[in-house]
Amino acid sequence: MIPAPGAGSEGVKKKRKRKRPANRGPQTQSPLSPSSSNQRPKTAGKKLHAKRVDEVSAGGLVIDSTGTQGLLIGRIDHKDASGTRLLWSLPKGHIEAGETPEEAAIREVAEETGITSAISRSLGVIDFWFMAGGKRIHKTVHHYLFSEVSGDLTPQVSEVDEVSWFPLDEIVERLAYPDEKKLIARSGELKI
Repeated sequence: MIPAPGAGSEGVKKKRKRKRPANRGPQTQSPLSPSSSNQRPKTAGKKLHAKRVDEVSAGGLVIDSTGTQGLLIGRIDHKDASGTRLLWSLPKGHIEAGETPEEAAIREVAEETGITSAISRSLGVIDFWFMAGGKRIHKTVHHYLFSEVSGDLTPQVSEVDEVSWFPLDEIVERLAYPDEKKLIARSGELKI
């Protein structure tokens, strides 16, 4: 038996259920609807954040056997239209699994410059942020002061464009990056 409309619910409005089409086969897009590639992603309205990546590196400043010059690496500045401007910096690189910062620093200096060295003391740690490959990278770099042991200047083929010795009193002005300039400027006496 079906109750009469409104029986037992006087004054209360019922929600009407939306009827679905009887032929509910697989849904296809009509030619007038936007293609799936043009639709907004489900994250529309949400703020997208770049993935954060933490990197730890080690390196530093090598002082030559005479105690008068420091070793820098040069990389071509890709923002320079002429493609000839070099950005000078301290040699450094990633710490590999199982390495201490000191071991990584000695290895990276040798790989990037061809010079074998020994650590004299710590210069400090720098950390900074940058974007690369759609990722937000937080980089921490352990810096050391080294003394030259042996080797010949040889830039690492895939990573360094040039390596060179510079008088110690020119190192700060040669460095391209402000954090490295500050680190060396506040390091005091660079003699070994």
